[in-house]
Amino acid sequence: MSEFDHNPFAQPAGDNPFNDPSVTQVTNSSIEPVDQYNPFPGHPTGGLASNTTTAATSPYQPAVLQPSTEPSPQVAAAAAQANLLRQQEELERKAAELDRRELELQSRGPTGKQNNWPPLPRIFPIKPCFYQDFSEEIPPEYQRVCKMIYYLWMFNCVTLFLNLLACLAVFTTKATYGVDFGLSILWLVLFTPCSFLCWYRPIYKAFKSDSSFSFFFFFFVFFCQVVIFVIQAVGIPSWGNSGWITAIGAISAINANKAVGAIMIAVAILFTMCAVLSVVLLKMVHGLYRRTGASFQKAQQEFSQGVFTNKTFQTATAGAASAAAQGAFQGSN
Repeated sequence: MSEFDHNPFAQPAGDNPFNDPSVTQVTNSSIEPVDQYNPFPGHPTGGLASNTTTAATSPYQPAVLQPSTEPSPQVAAAAAQANLLRQQEELERKAAELDRRELELQSRGPTGKQNNWPPLPRIFPIKPCFYQDFSEEIPPEYQRVCKMIYYLWMFNCVTLFLNLLACLAVFTTKATYGVDFGLSILWLVLFTPCSFLCWYRPIYKAFKSDSSFSFFFFFFVFFCQVVIFVIQAVGIPSWGNSGWITAIGAISAINANKAVGAIMIAVAILFTMCAVLSVVLLKMVHGLYRRTGASFQKAQQEFSQGVFTNKTFQTATAGAASAAAQGAFQGSN
């Protein structure tokens, strides 16, 4: 009957796969679940749970934005005043810089270069008026003659100064030479700048730009200078020149001072050297002039172009024409 007590629909015990010892060993093992798995077992704070715990237990508190306070009117006014003072200082600095640049531009010549003649110290109130550079502006074939004319001008200035000293020395011995002493001062003050402007600068410009007009102007003025050198070397009495006649007269006079006579003779020799050198240089410049191809027609063209393109001449002509037109219009009315 025991066979009838057996349930035919019950699953046999040996057929349950989960009752296999190998499966039950794995399911009952102490392996940690996936959500508790730490991929960084060596790291003390590894894993998602550890990071979450650390972030939750962090001692730092979140930043709190402090409410902004508006500055008082006094502080705002002081800041605005400081800003205005800073802007004013900046404007004054820029104005000073512009003034300095303007002065530099005014001191530059027509070529845009810094004037270097006369070579005066920077603390001197008078600034250089001309730019001069033989090696840069004068062609090599003309530099020697141009420098010789420049040295002649300097030699003439030294001679005029010594002539003043000679006339002063003879005036101290004889009061009748007072006119010569006064005229010697006038010649030194007059001829020193005029000779530079009237015959040295024209020949410098002529060699620099091959200007026919400058050549003709130099020839005319320098020929007059040669005549003046000859007159000074001759030494006409009461003309303010310690030339040969004046020097010989002072030596041959009764109770003549030998030292004063020697000074006057030396000045007469210097005037003679000036006259001789001026004649030699005049011939040298004329020889160079003939090789440059300059002519009187070119000089006329340069003069006319220079006059008609001059702004001062144009302004004066326009003013004269306007005045004449206004006068004619008023006369017709």
